[in-house]
Formats: sequence, structure tokens, C-alpha cells
Amino acid sequence: MRIGILGGTFDPPHIGHLTLAQAAADQLQLDEVLFLPANKNPFKTKTNPTHGKHRVAMVQRMVAQEPDMAVSDMEITRGGMSYTVDTLGELQMVRPAEYWFILGADAVKGLSEWRNPQRLLRLCRLALAVRPPDSEKGILGKVPEEFRDKVDIIQMKPMDVSSTEIRERLARGVNVTPWIAAPVIKYIQENKLYRG
Repeated sequence: MRIGILGGTFDPPHIGHLTLAQAAADQLQLDEVLFLPANKNPFKTKTNPTHGKHRVAMVQRMVAQEPDMAVSDMEITRGGMSYTVDTLGELQMVRPAEYWFILGADAVKGLSEWRNPQRLLRLCRLALAVRPPDSEKGILGKVPEEFRDKVDIIQMKPMDVSSTEIRERLARGVNVTPWIAAPVIKYIQENKLYRG
């Protein structure tokens, strides 16, 4: 099995997350993309995300019609800080496979600061999304040299959408239909999330 892991806060999940997962699945010929909502992101300690059960439920609704996509609540259930290396270690024990950790090119700059990046890259490969105006060469130049042979590039179209911006729009009562799937919007409304 070839499995892509897409981690993140998903607060809320949006079309950019789905597009990235689809591009990775197509270009790397993955059998499945597993969305992994983080309990607490060690790089976002000043933010207080929406409760994990809501974020998992929203991702489930977003991927419900995608046969090759699934959601895991393992980081939420485990609690505490979410470290990718711990999660990949657990996954390799319970579900051995070829894994790719999918991330935006901007995240690669801090790779050396991740918990145990050497072990992480023994457990999986990195799938890096490159969007114009960035180039493959430019992005690979930001990857520490010791990790470059563990990187696969995913070509993406530019997409100007962020969860932060969507939360702000929702708080102001502005329409977010172009960026969020209808079942996710319904869930947000039913649970009164992101109110101003």
C-alpha cells in the first residue's frame, strides 16, 4: 500500500486541503490519503484550535464522497502535542505501508526543527507541494541537503485560501461557499462554530 498522510489543524478544512490531497494521490499514485487532524501543533502554541472532535467531524464530512480518502483521530485521541514522528511510528506498527507525509513547501523550511527528523524520514518520504511562483529547484534548495533524496515534488496550481481567513469570514458572517464543502458548512452552522 502507498499511503499519503496529510496532517494539520484543519480549523476548518477547506478546498485547498482537498486539492493538495488529490494532487498527491494522482501524482504519487497513492492508494489512500489519510487526513490526520493534530491535537496540538508544536509550532502553533499560541493558538487555541476548535475542539478536536469538531475538526475530525468536519474533515470526515469533507472527504465523505472521496473513496480513496480517510480520516484518523489518533492524534486527537492520544492528546498532548502532536509530533509527526510519533504518529508515523505508530502507523508503521499497526499498518505497515509505504508512507508519504504531504506538506506545503513553506513548511519544509523548519524541517530541521521538527522532532527527530532523521527518524521521521526513515519512516516515510516527504511529498512537497510546489505552487507558482515557487519552483522545484527553489524549494529543494530550502530542504536540508541530508533529506533531499527523501523528497518527492507535487506540482500544484496557486491557491489563495487559508483557514485563518475562512475563520475571519465566518466570524463576520461572510459567505465561504467557494472554499468549504456544503456538508462542512452545515456542520459549522449546526454546531455554532467560528461565531464572532
